Amino acid sequence: MPTDATLRTAYDAIVIGARCAGASTAMLLARHGLRVLAVDRERAGSDTLSTHALMRGGVLQLRRWGLLGGIEAVGTPAVRSTTFHYADEAVEIPIQPRDGVDALYAPRRIVLDPWLVEAAREAGAEVVHETRLLELRRDADGRVRGVAVEGRDGSRATVDAAIVIGADGLRSHVARLVGAPIEHAGRHAAAAIYGHWDGLGVEGYHWYYRPGTSVGAIPTNDGRVCVFVSLPAQRFRDELPLGLDALYRRALADATPELSASLARARLSGRLWPFAGAPGHLRRAWGRGWALVGDAGFFRDPITAHGITDALRDAELLARAVVRGGEAALAEYQAARDGLALGLLEVTDAIASFAWDLAQVKRQHLLLSRRMAAEVEMLRSIEPLKDAGPARAGAGSSSASAGSDTWALPSLASSK
Repeated sequence: MPTDATLRTAYDAIVIGARCAGASTAMLLARHGLRVLAVDRERAGSDTLSTHALMRGGVLQLRRWGLLGGIEAVGTPAVRSTTFHYADEAVEIPIQPRDGVDALYAPRRIVLDPWLVEAAREAGAEVVHETRLLELRRDADGRVRGVAVEGRDGSRATVDAAIVIGADGLRSHVARLVGAPIEHAGRHAAAAIYGHWDGLGVEGYHWYYRPGTSVGAIPTNDGRVCVFVSLPAQRFRDELPLGLDALYRRALADATPELSASLARARLSGRLWPFAGAPGHLRRAWGRGWALVGDAGFFRDPITAHGITDALRDAELLARAVVRGGEAALAEYQAARDGLALGLLEVTDAIASFAWDLAQVKRQHLLLSRRMAAEVEMLRSIEPLKDAGPARAGAGSSSASAGSDTWALPSLASSK
């Protein structure tokens, strides 16, 4: 742990990973009065691989949690239209005001993640960075009951919890340690390269499609535009030896010569970020003493720019299950997640295959739109978790019930 961190010996919940999925889950649990510890191996405020775009469901979550104003206050531009470009055809769709959402947003992760961490801390959660998971602790019956972690200075601690939540990304250490199986897998993986550009002046989301390539232009903080290219993974592997910048510009010119020409007059801020691609998947989301959220449990290709929205949605579904308690509640969490995620995974996998012509990708986008609308309808239908004030000392009996179908949160009144 950082030298200024003093951990308790036990918490109601430990969250491994404190980015958008983990910090949101920690915040919601703490708002309900649970004792929560979230740890993240990276430096506080560091950037991460992401193209930032929030869809309506994600914006709705931030508004429901009272956090959207902070995203707006730091100058994240309001996105009031999204335009699909199919070769030379452009289809512009205005963002209709609904459910208190009249715009979309694409905050940089160096904006969104720290804001969610701050909200988690304000709710009473403890959040510690530069601390990595070493191992999961188990009781004699094999149930997960805590963690061993190590800080940047080499110090180690063991901490008990009624539940350990893996929010540690696509290559989740928690998922690996608990052996969470992949229950649904995609077949395709697109590669992507993106960068942030000054001087483009793009308004609204823009998505460009031509056979074999896709491009997104996403206005974000500080007047910059995130421009990503997606392409078949095989092309990425074949052409990467010629240089990342050269591949990026060739793929961009293939999809949208007009935007490609504009980049010649713009300036790249920072570096280009490559992603070689990974097939989408749904892992089993829970087990005895553990659960997964965010990319740790559900990952799909970034070509449909929905990953942050997935994370914010599933954070609430999981938090509600943990607050209710019991393995039946966690099973319902997975059922609710999968009911939405499977359809989103299927359509994303089809688009990531690049085995489409323009008429076919249009139909996939219509299907994607219907499935995102169903997601928003579900989020609208659930009551927000009610705040319970500062995190309470105890939330139930003194120990988790390892052998039953229910578990109770430990009493932490004397934990220090």
